[in-house]
Amino acid sequence: MNRSTLSYQKWPMIVTVIGLGLSSWLGWATAGTLSGLVSFLIIGGILAALEIALSFDNAIVNANKLEEMTPVWRQRFLTWGILIAVFGMRIIFPLAIVAIFAWINPFAAIHLALSDPEQYSQVIEEAHCPISAFGGTFLMMVALKFFVDETKSVDWFVNLETRLRRIASIRGLDIVFVLIVIIVICQFLPEYKHATFLMSAMVGLIVFILVDGLGTYLDGKADSKSSFGARGGVGAFLYLEVLDASFSFDGVIGAFALTTNILLIAIGLGIGAMYVRSMTIMLVERGTLAEFRYLEHGAFYSIFALSVIMFLQSILHVPELLTGGIGISIISLAFYQSIQHNKNVSQRNKVAKK
Repeated sequence: MNRSTLSYQKWPMIVTVIGLGLSSWLGWATAGTLSGLVSFLIIGGILAALEIALSFDNAIVNANKLEEMTPVWRQRFLTWGILIAVFGMRIIFPLAIVAIFAWINPFAAIHLALSDPEQYSQVIEEAHCPISAFGGTFLMMVALKFFVDETKSVDWFVNLETRLRRIASIRGLDIVFVLIVIIVICQFLPEYKHATFLMSAMVGLIVFILVDGLGTYLDGKADSKSSFGARGGVGAFLYLEVLDASFSFDGVIGAFALTTNILLIAIGLGIGAMYVRSMTIMLVERGTLAEFRYLEHGAFYSIFALSVIMFLQSILHVPELLTGGIGISIISLAFYQSIQHNKNVSQRNKVAKK
C-alpha cells in the first residue's frame, strides 16, 4: 500500500512544532521580551527553510545510494544518520571547529559558544576558508565521479555528457581537473592563506579517495549477505555520512549570518535535516528516481555548482539564498524535462500501437 505524501511529513511536522516551540522559549529566556521570542521564532523557521533549500539535492543523492544499500544498512542510515546529521554536524561540528582553530579544549568551546557568541561566530568565520576548501574539493569529486563514468547510460545534456563518458578511460582525469581548480583559486587568496587552503583541499581529496575506495573494496568483498561490509553496507554508509557532512558545511556557516546562538542554529538546521530525511525516504519508497530520468542528473549538476560556490566563498561572500536558489532551479529544470521526456515516450508508444 502506497503511503500518502503527507504521511512522510509526520515526524518532520512534529519536530517542527517542538523545534519552533523551543526556539520561542529560547528567545524568551535570552531576551526576556515578546520581540525576542518572535525574533527567535522567525529565525528558527528561516534556518529550517535554508537547510531544506541547500540540501534538496542531498536528498536525491542519498536516495540514489540508499537504493543500492541492504535493508539493514538503509535503516541504520535513516536512524543513526539523522542523529549524526543533527547532533554531529549541527552541534559538535561547530564546537570542534572552534576548539581546533582557537586552540582550546571542547569544554571551553562550549563555554565560549554560550557565554560569548560573538567571538564564537568570529572563530567560525575565520575557519570558513579551510572548510570551503575541504567541502568544495569533496563535492566536486562526487559530481565528477557521476559524469566521468564509462558505464553511465543516460544523458541529460547529451553533447557534454557523452564527451565526459568518452574521456572516462583516462585514469585520474577528474583528480587532475580538481587540482587545477584548487591551484587557480589559490592564486586569488592572500599568501598567508595558501597553506591552510591547500592542506584542507588535499584532505578533502584524500577523504573522498579513501571513502570511495573503501566502498568499492567492501562491495567487491560482498559475497555473503551476512558480511559486515556487504554490498551497499558500511562502505556506502560512510560515503553518505561524509557526503552529508560536506553538504552541511554551507548551511552551518550560513546560519551564523542570521544568529550567533548555537542552540538556535542547532534547532533550526535540525528541523530542516528532518525534512531532508523524509524526502529521501519518499524518493526511495516511491522509486521517483527511476520515474524521472533526469532528476539524478540535476542533483549532481547542483552538487557541482555548490562545489564551485564553496570554492568561490574562499574569496568572496556568496549569499546563501543564491546558493539554494541555483540548486533548486537546476533540479526543477531536470524535473520538468523528465516529465516532458515521459510525455514524449508515451506519445510515441501510442503512435506505435496504432
